[in-house]
Amino acid sequence: MNNLKHKAALSVLLMVSLGHLLNDMFQAVIPAIYPMIKESLGLSFMQIGAITLTNQITSSLLQPMVGYFSDKYPRPYSLVVGMCFTLTGLLLLSLAESFPLVLFSVAFVGVGSSVLHPESSKVARLASGGAKGMAQSVFQIGGNIGRAIGPVAVALIVIPHGQGSIRWFALLAVVAIWLLAKIGSWYKKQLELYGRNKSKYDIENVSRLSKQQIIAALLVLLILMFSKDFYTANLQSYLTFYMIDKFGLSVTASQYVLFAYLVSTAIGLLIGGEVGDRYGRKYVIWVSILGSSPFALLLPYCNLTWTIILVILIGMVMSSAMSAILVYATELLPGNVGMISGAFFGLAFGLGGIGSALFGWLADYSSIQYVFQLTAFLPLLGIVTYFLPNIKENNV
Repeated sequence: MNNLKHKAALSVLLMVSLGHLLNDMFQAVIPAIYPMIKESLGLSFMQIGAITLTNQITSSLLQPMVGYFSDKYPRPYSLVVGMCFTLTGLLLLSLAESFPLVLFSVAFVGVGSSVLHPESSKVARLASGGAKGMAQSVFQIGGNIGRAIGPVAVALIVIPHGQGSIRWFALLAVVAIWLLAKIGSWYKKQLELYGRNKSKYDIENVSRLSKQQIIAALLVLLILMFSKDFYTANLQSYLTFYMIDKFGLSVTASQYVLFAYLVSTAIGLLIGGEVGDRYGRKYVIWVSILGSSPFALLLPYCNLTWTIILVILIGMVMSSAMSAILVYATELLPGNVGMISGAFFGLAFGLGGIGSALFGWLADYSSIQYVFQLTAFLPLLGIVTYFLPNIKENNV
């Protein structure tokens, strides 16, 4: 009977990961079409950054509120509602012929993401079997694979056939709605069995940290998130432009480089989750952010081959921190998984949006290559990991 329950939970975890894959693939369509709409709509780099800012700020502002509300009043089928917003945004984006309409479209996609991340993160924890880091990594890997597939799908479908072909992604959004409805049914049963916030694996905080220590730890995590998300925002939004500008690659070829980077982040997530469960989250955070700084500092001065190699290494090393940071934060404040997940995913999107807009403005007044040289110093902030307290972690 326990084996049957474990298999059921594993299947739900894989479905959550697939739902995350589809959601983030839709999200990845937005930056992937930047070179095309920049030319067709005559946009500046600053306007490109504003599109990212609109999408990610919409998502980041709502996610903590969605998470807080869902902790108190869980709504198992809210995942379906969120995907309906994404579906609407994709259809509008396929028709957008002006900058304001593009902003309106990506805002809808952001709202959909604001619901999916905190709610799906809670479902992943419920289905974790106690291996919370690995479960969080499996959930996040779906998102990373989706972000990797997005640019390739755009290169194969949208670039040859035009902006209107984005509507084909809406068909996949309908599939995602069906999948999320099945997850919602399982989630509803878990709530009936275990109550509002906990599963049999959702343990209490045993670290016995004081309120001041918890606040200090959250501030350190905030600095680490700033370092990681500002740097990755630059790569995700402007790597294609950097490859085109410095090495003369075509738009399609630059999308494949972005694909390689995003695949490497999925691999890093899986490694980070496993290592974090076995040896502790703090060690993963140390290696992930500070450990990527040598590669980041070398990147702006390398030839094409080494640039691609370093981009892959940076993606693999730096991405391993996200699941470790998120699980570490939920151990600080148990019973608030939705709020913490929403806040940290929202923070990631918000910082990414701000960073993208800032770097777009800077690129307009200097160059893309200068932006890459400047942002290379951000991973050095990983040194503040030293100030994170050691907490006792149980995996039951």
